[in-house]
Amino acid sequence: MKVDIGLKDNARKAAAAALGKVLGSTYVLYLKTQGFHWNVTGPQFIQLHEMFGAQYAQLAAAIDELAERIRALGEPAPGSYAQFKKLSVIDEQTEILPPQKMIAELVADHEALTRLARETQETVEDLGDTETGDLMVGRMQEHGKTAWMLRAHLS
Repeated sequence: MKVDIGLKDNARKAAAAALGKVLGSTYVLYLKTQGFHWNVTGPQFIQLHEMFGAQYAQLAAAIDELAERIRALGEPAPGSYAQFKKLSVIDEQTEILPPQKMIAELVADHEALTRLARETQETVEDLGDTETGDLMVGRMQEHGKTAWMLRAHLS
């Protein structure tokens, strides 16, 4: 069935493709954060374990919202780790890091996602996709706030 939401087909496809990078990056960050939640140790264990748990729960909700927006644009959402890894600007982490390095890596990743959301917002707004632009503003706010809170643990 044809999608007629006020965007030309090429604009819908381009917006969905841009959004796919945000989805892939968010999924890789979700897995990384969950791994850090499981593997954090040390004197700050409880605080960091709970904080990482809350962060990956928030990322899970964002993943669903991003995928649903891609579907609303009439395009298939990527759904495999291989696709997410290929689309992602975030690198996976396979090592067990000390807590401070976990935090520093998450700061850098949330900042990278803030920048990606900003680029995506500009791209989709130029395509006339205000709804996806609004979604990206929310992602910028969430990733920026999370990066700030994580940076506070590094002081």
